[in-house]
Amino acid sequence: ERMVREEFANGSVAYYEGEPGAERMVREEYPDGEVRYFEGEQGAERLVRAVHADGTTTHYEGEQDAERRVRVEYADGRVQYYEGEKGA
Repeated sequence: ERMVREEFANGSVAYYEGEPGAERMVREEYPDGEVRYFEGEQGAERLVRAVHADGTTTHYEGEQDAERRVRVEYADGRVQYYEGEKGA
């Protein structure tokens, strides 16, 4: 058997994929409507995209815990691009 979903007391839900013992988180859904998407192996999952309740999508690059924002797409069609290291 393998874990496919984990529900938290705060109302958020995490979804997992992978073989038993190697499940990796692929998505987190929050009560406010935000959905975050992850890639990478178990223990090294990194944030790649966040879709916000207002329709804004933020894209990220980088390794786990060092992800940096590279692009924000707004519902009105506006797009912002970012360069540089996280927090710089």
